[in-house]
Amino acid sequence: MSEPFDPLQYAAAGRAAGCPADQMENFIRAGQLLQPRQLAASAAARLCDQPAGPTAIGYGGARGGGKSHWLVAQLGADDCQRIPGLTCLLLRQSGKSNLENFENLRQRIFSTLRHTFNASRGILTFENGSRIIVRHYQHEKEIDAFLGIEYDVIGIEEATTLTARKYQNILTCLRTSKPNWRPRLYATTNPGGVGHEWFRHTFVLPHERGAESATRFIPARVEHNRFINPEYHAILDQCTGWQRAAWRDGDWHIASGQFFNTFRPDVHVLQDFDRHNYQITEWVAGMDYGFTHFTVVLLAARDDQDNLYIVDEHAERNWIPQRHAQAIKAMCQRNQIFACLPGSPEYRMHRPTAPWLLRQISAGGDLFSTQFNGSNLAKQFAEFGLRIKLANTHRVPGWAEIQSRLGDPAVGIKPTLFIHERCKHLLDCLPFLQHDPDHPADVLKTNVNEEGLGGDDAADALRYLVATRIPWCGVKKLHGF
Repeated sequence: MSEPFDPLQYAAAGRAAGCPADQMENFIRAGQLLQPRQLAASAAARLCDQPAGPTAIGYGGARGGGKSHWLVAQLGADDCQRIPGLTCLLLRQSGKSNLENFENLRQRIFSTLRHTFNASRGILTFENGSRIIVRHYQHEKEIDAFLGIEYDVIGIEEATTLTARKYQNILTCLRTSKPNWRPRLYATTNPGGVGHEWFRHTFVLPHERGAESATRFIPARVEHNRFINPEYHAILDQCTGWQRAAWRDGDWHIASGQFFNTFRPDVHVLQDFDRHNYQITEWVAGMDYGFTHFTVVLLAARDDQDNLYIVDEHAERNWIPQRHAQAIKAMCQRNQIFACLPGSPEYRMHRPTAPWLLRQISAGGDLFSTQFNGSNLAKQFAEFGLRIKLANTHRVPGWAEIQSRLGDPAVGIKPTLFIHERCKHLLDCLPFLQHDPDHPADVLKTNVNEEGLGGDDAADALRYLVATRIPWCGVKKLHGF
């Protein structure tokens, strides 16, 4: 403990944060004066004891928020002290920095707790047999060496250095045979990095939307750490661009290393769209089909200057094609356009001209794969009155077309792609896509989590939409389709 304190006042602060009395006794016995945000994170950690409580705690945001100190204190001063024989994994990228950081924290946090530390093996053992095993990785594939081992608790520092798939792999190690313990994971990190999107969708968005169930997230900034030197505040204040937003402000609505780094919400996102204010020449759509994954359909208007306005979206999963078709038609109807095949009764009744007719829906090749009965999904959608065309599915040119259409507003290159704010799935996805480290010109593929958050389905639908152009020959030509 680095300063004198009043035990009664400290215990009251713990109660206010939700920490049980025995947890505060553990911290006091270890001489740990945790700050309000750290106490809130520890209170969340104790919620993991409850049968319906969370199983993962996220803590962090800006740099200097006391993340590492909290993680080690929670593992060693609380969890390991109350459950004999607990096995904890502490994981961080770069072994040297992890061991050095852990050694410094060990001396500060466990000075009053009897333990042994084998630095060569990276194992700290307390008197009751509980252990903290410190592991590291330079490359993600190195994590596979200790997958399959059972850990009662896993703590991940710098969690956004991991891809979503590797994070899921690590979760498979989180299990226990102890009847008095419920496994849990603690993840601390800053915004940015290859894992920004999955961490944001897993921890941050449920917190912001008041919909936390399996997770809890405690945001922290440098202002929440009164023990840090004041000069560090000045260092963070000197950061610019995404680094200031991420490291100084803890803003999870940006990303470092993002693929579409010229995306600007104030430029590309529309709050309103009145079709009568634009010279619309055609309506088109892009579809990325899935069942367990989302089926996403994006509706777009093109004007006489070749600007694309993504005005609406349909996104659902576990639906059959007929239900999707009904929803897509309803989306078109609320935008006052017709989604009907030339020659259909609806078409003959209304005879819509090009600016009032959904010309085509461009979709990936999975809709054209032949099924056991010789049909395919594209034909099924046609039976429901929707015309599906095979999209240009080449990934790299498609992403390049989106990047080109976003322009670069910062240097005066005007965009030709705009997205209405109602397109939540697309806006939750596009700005946070990352470069594939093995193929830098491609986007790193991501999947939705168990709660349906995340994934790149909306981005694929946009790629199909912008990359597929068929020369417009007028409505008369449409009768020949």
